Amino acid sequence: MKRARQSSESLELAVFLALSGGLMDAYSYLGRGQVFANAQTGNMLLLGVSLAQGDLERCLRYALPVASFAAGIALAHNIKLLARLEHLHWRQLVLVIEALILVAVAFVPTDYNLLANSLTSLACGIQVQAFRKLHGRAFATTMCIGNLRSGTQELVTYAHTHERERLEAGLVYYFVIGCFVLGALVGSVLLAILDLRTILVSPALLSVAFALMFVDRERRCEQRRAAEGENRVE
Repeated sequence: MKRARQSSESLELAVFLALSGGLMDAYSYLGRGQVFANAQTGNMLLLGVSLAQGDLERCLRYALPVASFAAGIALAHNIKLLARLEHLHWRQLVLVIEALILVAVAFVPTDYNLLANSLTSLACGIQVQAFRKLHGRAFATTMCIGNLRSGTQELVTYAHTHERERLEAGLVYYFVIGCFVLGALVGSVLLAILDLRTILVSPALLSVAFALMFVDRERRCEQRRAAEGENRVE
């Protein structure tokens, strides 16, 4: 199977991002009035139903998270195009911003669930735009439908070709889906204990992802310096 060409494509990073993604969705749906933070298809469906029923208040409840998700995508892409940081990768900057947004969500009272859900969707949009590959293959950490399609395709291809790489790729996709579900499970359990503060677990997971990117960068820098030294000796 193809290996990660950069830290943002590593399986280790994907695990923590998927755990956070599942937790965010469980948090917004179970703790903030049954609105999806990640699954914007579900929000659009509920928006359409609300429009048909003429319930404008519910329309706003689902429309703003969708718009915020799109804004998060735009923000992450703008950061990619504009960031010129020497010691910090643009994706690490994105993780910092996402984590700060989610910390703020933890302190938004239930009377302002619309704001909380919009901010959570903003964070999800940032994440889905910034982390789009796993070992060179397209994937997502805040939703499962694309991973389910890709993983199933790889397994079916393996059944026909018996190429080990296809089997490994399919299992990795399903493993990431499992991490997402585990994040949702953890979020559901913690809501009964921590209530609205449950979302603070997501910034903690993102902090680990942030650190993993530093570790990988240092390793690659050391390898590059070692290779340059060998070239000079030759």
